[in-house]
Amino acid sequence: MYQKGWVAANDGNISARLDSDRILATPTGVSKGLMREEDLIVCDMQGNKLEGRRERTSEILMHLTIYSTRADVQAVVHAHPPVATGFAVAGRALDQALLPEVIVNLGCVPLAQYGLPGTCELSDTLRPFIPDYDALLMANHGVVAYGADLERAFFNMETVEHVARITLIAELLGGPKPLPDREVERLCQARDRYGLPQRPDTSRARPSSDEQPSPGSKFVTRDELMSLLDELVRVQR
Repeated sequence: MYQKGWVAANDGNISARLDSDRILATPTGVSKGLMREEDLIVCDMQGNKLEGRRERTSEILMHLTIYSTRADVQAVVHAHPPVATGFAVAGRALDQALLPEVIVNLGCVPLAQYGLPGTCELSDTLRPFIPDYDALLMANHGVVAYGADLERAFFNMETVEHVARITLIAELLGGPKPLPDREVERLCQARDRYGLPQRPDTSRARPSSDEQPSPGSKFVTRDELMSLLDELVRVQR
């Protein structure tokens, strides 16, 4: 994560389940690019440190909330990848149906409201989304991704930043063109073919197509645009 520029200084944190009662986690105050094996700590499922010479990350509660909600999750990564975090800061979810690989492997990435890092407030904003999604944008904060193992959690984070970069470029080139709803449906059904588990609520985790605008989208309809233009002309007079 450090080499890819997803974290700066001592940002970010990573954890993985050791068993039903313990997780291995990165400590606070250590750069992920300079961290050594002996810096890692072991915590119980209440966040108490069991082993290690360093202190636990201040955001351990976020990790524990995800583990307690999703029994299938074995690893969690949190970072601040610049483009994806830019969308989070702008109040924009990554929920459009743009790339087949993203639709099949990740679905959409919703935006959770801001919560103070390291507090129950942050966990409370994430909790409603955790069951149905494998990565979340956190408003004015960053991204958290999780999966069946550490590699999958890392790949989910990588996919979030990848689709954020492509979405940004598409918007600079005139705006993304989402896939139609029928193609989104076919791709969601393809999860079985690729050996991927179906999500508990596929309609909720499904990205928005060109036939189904995203809730809370920043885009306006044609009628709304014409009304805005009429108002602008009136004001200019």
